[in-house]
Amino acid sequence: MTVEDLENWNPWWNTNKVPEILKGIEREIDPLIFKTLNEKEIIILTGIRRSGKTTIMYQMIEQLLKEHETSQIIYLNLDDEKLKIKTLEEIYDLYRQEKNPNKKAFIFLDEIQNKKEWEKFLKKYYDMRANVKFIISGSSASLLKQEYSTLLTGRNFTFKITPLTFKEYLKFSDIAINKIDSKNKNQIIHKLNQFLEIGGFPEAFFKEEELKKILLKEYFDDIIYKDIISRHNINAKKINDLATYLLTNITSPFTIRKLRNYTGLSIDSIKEYISYLEDSFMLKIITHFSYSLKEKDRLPKKPYCVDNGIRNVASFRFSKDFGRLAENLVWIELNRREKDIYYWKEKGEVDFVIKNKDNSLVAINVSYTNEINERETNALIEFKKKFNKTNELILITKDTEKTNDSIKYIPLWKWLLEEI
Repeated sequence: MTVEDLENWNPWWNTNKVPEILKGIEREIDPLIFKTLNEKEIIILTGIRRSGKTTIMYQMIEQLLKEHETSQIIYLNLDDEKLKIKTLEEIYDLYRQEKNPNKKAFIFLDEIQNKKEWEKFLKKYYDMRANVKFIISGSSASLLKQEYSTLLTGRNFTFKITPLTFKEYLKFSDIAINKIDSKNKNQIIHKLNQFLEIGGFPEAFFKEEELKKILLKEYFDDIIYKDIISRHNINAKKINDLATYLLTNITSPFTIRKLRNYTGLSIDSIKEYISYLEDSFMLKIITHFSYSLKEKDRLPKKPYCVDNGIRNVASFRFSKDFGRLAENLVWIELNRREKDIYYWKEKGEVDFVIKNKDNSLVAINVSYTNEINERETNALIEFKKKFNKTNELILITKDTEKTNDSIKYIPLWKWLLEEI
């Protein structure tokens, strides 16, 4: 590795600014991300590939350039196979020798999971109280949960970056939501139908329809091959088959035994492969709501995908299935809000049960229509009768809004735009 390699990744060393093409559009993210630049703790950005972590890093660099010399800021994407780097120490030594021998350094390391023992490298310089601030990103939940948990506890601020929310999607589409009238309400609903199909990956937003699908398929392949297969050295066809099955059947209960019959994998392998898919942030499995751990483990589970767009390009679809997509979108938003999410089924079925920190419960059904079937309301009432801690019943609809029998009917577009 040479200093020229570093310069290729750090154009501001010569131009004194971040190129416009790298900065992207400002996201509605936690403002603490930028405030913590002045703190000593390591900043960690986590989330699925292509969710916007790199763009946010460039925006952080732009902010730093207002107060610091260009040579104090270094960025490297460790996903770049052209970079011949043996260790992170090699990068650090070269940077210090050639660009910044003694001033404070802001070191941005993107997709850091690609370098072994990265956490020991960070801990070393943090504990030495070196004149350096690390900002790192990673697209593996287990890596940023298990490996650094013992070494970096109390030494970091971690932020989860997701694809665009519906509110951000409308902002990117130049649709105002501060005052909603009949005209922009129709625009909002039109955009919601698009959002249900193509999801919220930022780069895909600006592509033409056919190019969106190609790009999203590349994202899916990168996650499978770079984040899972290459890291865990597992069978490519088997993990592809499992991922495709789960993405095709989002929102539908499954059992491990059923997956074994479909994939031919052992029960242990299925559990292991699912954990890899969850670690990549691609999907999440939710369990049946019960106060019995044994019952939770025994009953079927349900899969949800972190983005409708990536689900649609990777699954077998025989119809528009807006019902599944609407339910999945509600899960995406609940997950983004960091809710404790389950489902429940006895005579009726409740799509989502939210367990609040005070142990109270919220029951939510999703029916993306204005002709509500009685089974949706009956299931919510059945749940409330069984669990007296239920303090809210919500039925998310296409455009029906009312309150009836203690059930709050809320249009999906409106629920997505609610302030938390």
